[in-house]
Amino acid sequence: MVGDFRAFLLRTNALALAIGVIIGTALSGIVNSLVNDILMPPIGFLLGGVDFSSFKIVLKAATGTDLATEVAIRYGALINAVIVFVVVALVVFWVGKLLIREAPPAPPVPTKACPFCREPNAPDASRCKFCTSTI
Repeated sequence: MVGDFRAFLLRTNALALAIGVIIGTALSGIVNSLVNDILMPPIGFLLGGVDFSSFKIVLKAATGTDLATEVAIRYGALINAVIVFVVVALVVFWVGKLLIREAPPAPPVPTKACPFCREPNAPDASRCKFCTSTI
């Protein structure tokens, strides 16, 4: 049973998925720090120091000193989350573009076309593998 489980892990993409999740978790700390500590301060400065998280529509004001009784729609938190998502998506796209290179295309395999069905065959073939005609 242990051997079957080991074979499952090594044959399937389970190990690659686990490694991807672990690396993604580690990378998320770097991306969050890059966004929150490097990119968001200049964006906040360019927007005039606006703090979107304080934007809200108050449905019922707080009574007395207990602020927990306030009922409000905090749409500013949603605006902050959308801005952070867009910036994180751009950073991930940028990092992926830098680190992931596309493999060069494979060289073309020489073939010869069958004169009857026009399908490609190996250059040394004597019969077409599609229509079995003599080439």
